[in-house]
Amino acid sequence: MTPEDAPQNEPADESPATPGFEELGITGPVLKAIRDLGYETPSPIQSATIPTLLGGRDVVGMAQTGTGKTAAFALPVLERLDVSQKTPQALVLAPTRELALQVCEAFESYSAKMKGVHVLPVYGGQGYGVQLSALRRGVHVIVGTPGRIMDHLAKGTLDLSELKYLVLDEADEMLKMGFAEDVEQILAQTPEEKQVALFSATMPAQIRRLAQKYLRDAEEITVKSKTATNTNITQRYLVVSYQQKVDALTRILEVENFDGMIVFVRTKNETETLAEKLRARGYSAAAINGDVPQVQRERSVNQLKESKLDILVATDVAARGLDVERISHVVNFDIPTDTESYVHRIGRTGRAGRTGDAISFITPRERYLLKSIEKATRQAPTQMQLPTTEDVNTTRLARFDSAITAALSETARIEAFRDIVAHYVRNNDVPESDVAAALAVVAQGATPLLLDPENDPLTVAVERDNRPRNDRDRPAREPRERRGRGDYAPYRIEVGRRHRVEPRQIVGALANEGGLGRDDFGAIKINPDFSIVELPANMDSSVLDKLKNTRISGQLIEIKPDRGAPGRRNAGSRDGGYERRDRPSRDDKPFRKPRHKG
Repeated sequence: MTPEDAPQNEPADESPATPGFEELGITGPVLKAIRDLGYETPSPIQSATIPTLLGGRDVVGMAQTGTGKTAAFALPVLERLDVSQKTPQALVLAPTRELALQVCEAFESYSAKMKGVHVLPVYGGQGYGVQLSALRRGVHVIVGTPGRIMDHLAKGTLDLSELKYLVLDEADEMLKMGFAEDVEQILAQTPEEKQVALFSATMPAQIRRLAQKYLRDAEEITVKSKTATNTNITQRYLVVSYQQKVDALTRILEVENFDGMIVFVRTKNETETLAEKLRARGYSAAAINGDVPQVQRERSVNQLKESKLDILVATDVAARGLDVERISHVVNFDIPTDTESYVHRIGRTGRAGRTGDAISFITPRERYLLKSIEKATRQAPTQMQLPTTEDVNTTRLARFDSAITAALSETARIEAFRDIVAHYVRNNDVPESDVAAALAVVAQGATPLLLDPENDPLTVAVERDNRPRNDRDRPAREPRERRGRGDYAPYRIEVGRRHRVEPRQIVGALANEGGLGRDDFGAIKINPDFSIVELPANMDSSVLDKLKNTRISGQLIEIKPDRGAPGRRNAGSRDGGYERRDRPSRDDKPFRKPRHKG
């Protein structure tokens, strides 16, 4: 479960005596449910909104994503719900399927102690059959996207005649995504006597007109979020569709150098599903969520601390307060729609002065969340690229080499198997190298050791997701040849993918040791065993002297001009030029440092 609004225990801009949820009017099973979830002090938006909604007045909430607004409208709705009424009493409109699912999950968590409450997510992409069956049985709260709600209204399968509460969540995003007409048509088909709550991070003229037209004597509530993250946490994101997330995560796990990891998902069921898939792919992973007994949760956390477990797949609530030194990475498998949850999640790494990495999977329709994250954390997450098949294969070969080296150190066992292999060679007249290869086949099993670069549907799918929306159905353009840059010259360093080196490590090491600035770096091309770095063509020889003893990932870089680069000596020449295969292909896309907006 990932309710977007776990309240802050550090009140902002509030008087010292902050009322609790009970003082705000939340009682009985709803109060018990949120207490079980660990909610103690209401956030400012909750303190201001809950009494107003319980009093029956409409609300316009001006709140940045992440201020705790889901509980601000969900708790008053549940507090006044009539379970005996089988037709929908509350409708929440959300801009995306992801937000609809998250709000639905929050409603289910808050109503966990109530009997007979039914909440239904309604969104495109899900079969109508499931939704129709639930609607026939009776639903109290519907959380849906405007398009699918409109479909049900047009088909006559959704009855809003007895609706009492209507919530427009992320109203500005709904209008940006082109749902303005749908929202107005839905509003027109609801009873005149209903309570409306509209929440928006911004208040453009179109939202203002909507509020004036459909809300009555609404109270305006404005709350600003105050969040920030540690600067020692590196934030990255990958744009990837939901269907490719598991494969993308697996590829990142293969290449990324991580110690312990938490992978955050949206729902309790997904923790179990994803953990099982990761275990099937050879990773030591366990699920923790609100339904997992506390004893088992503690056991899993201790296993992570003791390196008996590498990955925890968790919901927000289950990971609250978790502090494990081994956690080097946090992955937002499902990105939260609120920044409070985002900050809480990535704060599980980079603690007590340590460095950490946070990677977020963002579907193409969730790109808008990046601005909220940047504003709240005061850091701009950088876009990462999906590891290539070459990256994965390089890692697998390095791991294979390490496994052989480790096995060779077991002298006694090696001696025993040497006799067995020698016996086979004598009796079958087969070279020892062929026997070694055959044994590798036996050890590897049916799964190929290396990926096929010519058959890589995952990369094709991710590249398509990353193209602008209007270009996704157009054929990809042929890569252009990179023009020469007279102000840069290529240098070769003896570290590459086998050493698990990344562009940021190269830039950091060379900048620190050589006194170079960001503008002194051009393209960086990382090959399996070496890398090509563009540095200023007029660079003083004293800089090279400073860099001679530089090490990256423990490897001496041995920097020198790349004599095999285009425009220099011919490849394969007798005077020591590099072979053509050592040079970056003109069709390769070199990794370039990001440009800073000025």
